[in-house]
Amino acid sequence: MKAIDTNILIRFLTGDDELQAHKVYSIFKNVELEKKTLFVPLLIILETIWVLDSVYEISRTEILESISELLLMPIFKFGQHSALQQLVHSAQGNKYDLSDLLIAQSAKINGCESVLTFDKKASKFKLFEFIN
Repeated sequence: MKAIDTNILIRFLTGDDELQAHKVYSIFKNVELEKKTLFVPLLIILETIWVLDSVYEISRTEILESISELLLMPIFKFGQHSALQQLVHSAQGNKYDLSDLLIAQSAKINGCESVLTFDKKASKFKLFEFIN
């Protein structure tokens, strides 16, 4: 199995570089035809969220929809798949930072009761604990 980097997902999701996007589509199609999978580390999703939000200014709703759609693609094996599912679920109906929510869900899946933080905004989410 091979893993993918953030820039592969960004090309796939945005198509911003036509040549690279075409290469990515071709790779994905070959992986699908060969019935193989590509590993997507959790950190790649975290970085993808940041890039889509800060560089491409893609809306939170669109980012969550993209993650949901990626989770359904059989060519991907995600690190901490359940944390990603929980991210999509826990992000509904609030404005918490998606990266913070992903960190919290990952910590929870790994048996942590909370995430210690100095971030007042993040600490309003139930899985964070503000350090004053």
